[in-house]
Amino acid sequence: MRKFIIMGIQGSGKGTQAKLLADDLDLEHFSVGDIFRWNVQHHTKLGAQVKRIMAGGNLVDDDLVEAVVRECLARHDWNFGFVIDGFPRNARQAEFFLESYDIDGVINLYLPDEEVTRRVLARRLCSRCGLDYNLIAHRPQQEDICDVCQGKLEARADDTPEALAVRLADYHEETKPLITIFERKEFVATIDATLPVEKVQASIRERFDLPPRP
Repeated sequence: MRKFIIMGIQGSGKGTQAKLLADDLDLEHFSVGDIFRWNVQHHTKLGAQVKRIMAGGNLVDDDLVEAVVRECLARHDWNFGFVIDGFPRNARQAEFFLESYDIDGVINLYLPDEEVTRRVLARRLCSRCGLDYNLIAHRPQQEDICDVCQGKLEARADDTPEALAVRLADYHEETKPLITIFERKEFVATIDATLPVEKVQASIRERFDLPPRP
């Protein structure tokens, strides 16, 4: 069984790398951010609560995040492994996770702040089907229109310079020190996330002795 946490600053490619691992190695992929965004898009009560928090550039409170993670992992078939991204984000969440679940390692994607800003402000999301785009690496064929469902592409509510500045400050203050916590108990591999997607994935697999991509 393979169980990983993937960490990194906004725009470092956590979701992309997690999905590649999950698809190839038959792992469950849990993305806390994707769960929250789905609820926002579908106008649930949880979504309304999260939307107010994200619009201000703030992180969702610990109790709410931990409840979502518990629910996701309670549905998980433990005959298979998992890769989780977007959690934990601070010391309390890290202690909760380490006390509750065994993991095989932590993937830490490193990206400088200036590259974070460039990538994040170029992100777009289809308002109809939820497909992700990036105007740097994955542009739609028609400007602001989804290639798949022709829905309108929009910036995420929390992808503004003001909200990003808050998230970067939160990351450096609370999330970055988690690497030190994990290094005391787990194997942490820091990967250069400025590299192309396939090279980042190859580095992850090499560090954790995983089979190469087919």
